[in-house]
Amino acid sequence: MSNQPLNQPTGQAVTLCLWYDKDAEEAANFYAATFPGSRVGSVHRAPGDFPGGKQGDALTVDFTVLGIPCVGLNGGPVFPHSEAFSFQVHTDTQEETDRYWNAIVGNGGQESACGWCKDKWGLNWQITPRALTDATMGGDPAVAKRAFDAMMTMKKIDIAAIEAAVRGEAVG
Repeated sequence: MSNQPLNQPTGQAVTLCLWYDKDAEEAANFYAATFPGSRVGSVHRAPGDFPGGKQGDALTVDFTVLGIPCVGLNGGPVFPHSEAFSFQVHTDTQEETDRYWNAIVGNGGQESACGWCKDKWGLNWQITPRALTDATMGGDPAVAKRAFDAMMTMKKIDIAAIEAAVRGEAVG
């Protein structure tokens, strides 16, 4: 067993640092319980008081989300998350799409448009069925336009409606 810290796996050159107000540990536990290939590693306690926290509070949390190494930094409210950064989660079925969407939105998150939602800590997620990506990135511009137009009417992506749009059937 390697003594390599969770946020620095052997051969891994990048770790995402995600800034949280004060709930990095709660967020990491939620991600680990929600997404496969996710887990919480070390929780590092502050050796002294810091802006937004006291000695002994969780300062950083090492975790993975869908196999991506992350560190959550409890840095206070100075830098909130924005839509400029999001995790895009590719799904294969409506059940999988619904499960992730409902977990995020149902745990204090918010719906947005076109497959985007925000968790209760302000981190943005794109729950993106592969059927949507295949349709919009495929070689047929007419199919891509129909799938794109259907997507533009949705919050959570409805795979059956995307497939209907691909076939040229009315979506509604």
